[in-house]
Amino acid sequence: MLERGLLPDFSAEVLAELRGMQTPAAINDEPVRDLRDLLWASIDNDDSLDLDQLSFAEAISGDKVKILVAVADVDSLVKNGSAIDEHARHNTTSVYTAAQIFPMLPERLSTDLTSLNFNEDRLSIVVEMIIGADGSLHDSDLFRALVRNHAKLAYIRVAAWLEGSGSMPEAIAAANGLEENLRIQDRIAQRMKNFRHVQGALSLETIEARPTFDGDYIRDVEADKKNRAKDIIEDFMIAANGVTARHLSSRKFPSIRRVVRIPKRWERIVEIAREQGFRLPEKPDSKALDEFLINEKAADPLRFPDLSLAVIKLLGPGEYISELPGENAAGHFGLAVRDYTHSTAPNRRYTDLITQRLLKAAIDRRSSPYSNDELDALAKHCTEEEDAAKKVERQVGKSATALLLESRIGEQFDSIVTGASSKGTWVRLVNMPVEGRLIRGFDGIDVGDRIRVELISTDVDRGYIDFRKVGPSRH
Repeated sequence: MLERGLLPDFSAEVLAELRGMQTPAAINDEPVRDLRDLLWASIDNDDSLDLDQLSFAEAISGDKVKILVAVADVDSLVKNGSAIDEHARHNTTSVYTAAQIFPMLPERLSTDLTSLNFNEDRLSIVVEMIIGADGSLHDSDLFRALVRNHAKLAYIRVAAWLEGSGSMPEAIAAANGLEENLRIQDRIAQRMKNFRHVQGALSLETIEARPTFDGDYIRDVEADKKNRAKDIIEDFMIAANGVTARHLSSRKFPSIRRVVRIPKRWERIVEIAREQGFRLPEKPDSKALDEFLINEKAADPLRFPDLSLAVIKLLGPGEYISELPGENAAGHFGLAVRDYTHSTAPNRRYTDLITQRLLKAAIDRRSSPYSNDELDALAKHCTEEEDAAKKVERQVGKSATALLLESRIGEQFDSIVTGASSKGTWVRLVNMPVEGRLIRGFDGIDVGDRIRVELISTDVDRGYIDFRKVGPSRH
């Protein structure tokens, strides 16, 4: 983290400021709705303690459903320009390494005073969305509200229950009416996802590697895959982020947008599709690309995550840009949305805290708390620091994996090429969520190629995992 310019520790000024915070933010004179009686619930990772959002659904007239997403009001305690804010502004994100989590905000805040914890009253910003039978957004609103989390749920158990492979979590059974509410959320999320794909959102599915430990010893590297519960949160957050961006624009407020521009290497995506017998147009077309992805997932579901990863690499990275009133920023190619910001994780991402401050000013009809030049600088800074944080996470993850693979040097594996440039060639193993560098036999190799590799060395301290090509993939 220090090598990347990130701060792993909180300063004495931050800790002193933190000591003055003993209770959650209270309601002052501003208008705040009391929605504590609604069946709010959080769904997150098993070990998540920094709960940024709650969700609730209500069937209304016809086939429409009202979706409410409550986002933690972090700004009420973390004031712009404070010592705590300056630390968050510096790092811009929580850093989730395999060894340790380095939160953007002190845990006293992110997992307690500003977290939407079970059975606690908390201030929030609520995004209200009316969703039609086809999954489209019919109407929306934003307002401040007091909320209470009635069930702290985890993705894996909720997904198993929704998919019929597991029993109902006790926390759902304990909250009268929550079972039906979550089933409504599940149904409407699937409709919202289908609607986005009709518009051209990409059906990508990558495998995230998560080291598992026995005490201080690494036992394995497991794949962290998508599931129905994650779909609920993902689709609600994408919709809420779009509503937030458009709300700021309608109030003539500037905003920080998250964009993925036109794919940087579309020609290689076309080539990969052609190798699979699918013809893509010469110019980038998200709908055509999604049709190809859906076909490939149906034809080869086991290897679809590898194809997804190759496409993601070729699409290019996302970035933050500021959008001033009246301007037209680039959209998000992968999500097929024109208006997109980050707003739903203010305990974990600084861009979301910036957006929250802008949104609260717009709701209260105050002027923007940031100048246009400041937002330009912050957008660039957040892009750079999030990239630095991801590199730290990847490096520590690779160190963990290198430690696990030390005893397997000389073994051969099937792999897919995930990166090919002047900086090096990278491969990901097919049957294990591990990525490493191809240091021999990389001539003529490009992203998406399938090859057989041999593990030739590991370096735990540097996080290096090195392979050599030994031939074509056996599968």
